[in-house]
Amino acid sequence: MAGTVIADKLEAASTSTLVLKNGVASTPPTVQDSAGTQIGTFCRAWVNFNGTSTVAIRASFNVTSITDNGTGDYTVNFTTSMPDANYSLATNSPNTSGNNPLITGKDNGTAFTTTACRVGVNQQTTRVDSADVTVAIFR
Repeated sequence: MAGTVIADKLEAASTSTLVLKNGVASTPPTVQDSAGTQIGTFCRAWVNFNGTSTVAIRASFNVTSITDNGTGDYTVNFTTSMPDANYSLATNSPNTSGNNPLITGKDNGTAFTTTACRVGVNQQTTRVDSADVTVAIFR
């Protein structure tokens, strides 16, 4: 059944979960303006992991694994590929010791691919492992 539902608010019953489906496997629902133009999507992949010693995923969505490429250098591998490599990467890694903040982001010198992205963690100009790394992918 196809159709349009117009509402100011969608809310699940107090004992249930609100589920949004779009009928296309591995593609998130889109957000559209009143003209039907897509203006956004939900997060396509995210991960929270420990980047020290043996790298370990704490929780994730659409991430199969993390590859430890060396000190402060990680590859996030997607379960379902992105439609292209033109996505946005949001990262965070709080500094729990010392005065210099940790800076996380896309690893310079490596391009995004549809199946993975490489991220780095730096303290000033030095690569460092971090116990708390988070990555979110939007497209």
